[in-house]
Amino acid sequence: MNHRYDFLFLFDCQDANPNGDPDAGNLPRIDVETSQGLVTDVCLKRKIRNFVALTGGGQDGKRIYFTEGAVHNLQHKGAYEAIGETPAKTVKPEIKDRATAWMCQNYYDIRTFGAVMSTEVNCGQVRGPVQISFARSIDPIVSSEHAITRTSVTNEKDIEKERTMGRKFTVPYGLYRCHGFINPFLADDTGFSEDDLELFFQALENAFQFDQSAARPAGSMSPRALIVFKHETALGAAPSHKLFDLVTITRKPGIEVPRAFTDYEVTIDESSIPNGITLIRRI
Repeated sequence: MNHRYDFLFLFDCQDANPNGDPDAGNLPRIDVETSQGLVTDVCLKRKIRNFVALTGGGQDGKRIYFTEGAVHNLQHKGAYEAIGETPAKTVKPEIKDRATAWMCQNYYDIRTFGAVMSTEVNCGQVRGPVQISFARSIDPIVSSEHAITRTSVTNEKDIEKERTMGRKFTVPYGLYRCHGFINPFLADDTGFSEDDLELFFQALENAFQFDQSAARPAGSMSPRALIVFKHETALGAAPSHKLFDLVTITRKPGIEVPRAFTDYEVTIDESSIPNGITLIRRI
């Protein structure tokens, strides 16, 4: 890969829980000082992994390393078997490097995000070229609490008992912003290609399309903008933060409580984009 990329991703949430915190009763994550909503990088990466797994069909090059129920040492043994070596924790560096290269070649999320694979069956460590920040809402969010009732019971002995009550939390509305970076030097190390990059952007564009659930019903989570800064060189023509500062999101006049993406104005100062950088609006 010969180009550096910086990107900004906007998505919104309406009457849904974008990323519940299991340590807080599954409440939507917030910054306790500003009350801005948060969505972790891990949450966003899971959407991308799920999309690649769904569309890639598990074929070589699009396998996913971090999946539910995965046993990593068995995956590592598969790498050693593929290169014709005996799996072990302590192996010659050249053998470990071959196993690492095989894992990068076959697992999309390893060559994209990296992985620590130096376990009992050592496949080394990989630093991924793609990094994503936490997403933060533009304005403070409100967490709405809803009481729900269970109308059935698990055991026959409980049939006469009162139905149990539960709680469900949603965000009435929040527009979230996150930043990302693609390091071309690390991309060369892991084999992350332009085709992989295109798949990554497609996954962001469809991040919530196949993620519907009771917590995130259809249409409640929507990608709103994917703004990419493509550098002509691998080193790049400007620091990431200066490019991100060119994109401003403000509430439109008269909007005190945002409840839709149309309540915001997204502005890009294109005249200040340095030479050697191309602006690409994917959404």
